[in-house]
Amino acid sequence: MRKPGRAVDLDKPRGVAWGMSKEQGASILVVDDDPEIVAMLTTRLGHRGYKVTAASDGHRALELAKRDRPDVVLLDVMMPGKSGWEVARALKQDPATQDIKIVMVTAIGEQVNEITSPLYGADAHIDKPFEFERLERVISGLLIDR
Repeated sequence: MRKPGRAVDLDKPRGVAWGMSKEQGASILVVDDDPEIVAMLTTRLGHRGYKVTAASDGHRALELAKRDRPDVVLLDVMMPGKSGWEVARALKQDPATQDIKIVMVTAIGEQVNEITSPLYGADAHIDKPFEFERLERVISGLLIDR
């Protein structure tokens, strides 16, 4: 958990280079408007060896995805500006970003997420609250396919 008063630099990649497996070292863009979720995911994924950047809204997510071309985007649905659905659709429609793997990470409900995620081009979905180990398995499965 993040300490009170400590800001997370959303544009600073996080990660370590030692002890990496084949999928680690991959780049992940975390997109969520909840700073605690962003801090938890960037820290835990960074400690696992992933290169992590983050955005707190859909517009910034599109900018970073086009600039950095991450391997995976973890994308919340309900955010200010563009929704996660709009971001997912835009990424999949752009030839420069269409191969980025997208995981919808949201609390909108399992059935809605399961039905709607594929319609907008998401490659996987996971419902909040989630177990970090389950999210890691989803990410690993997508990276094996790249």
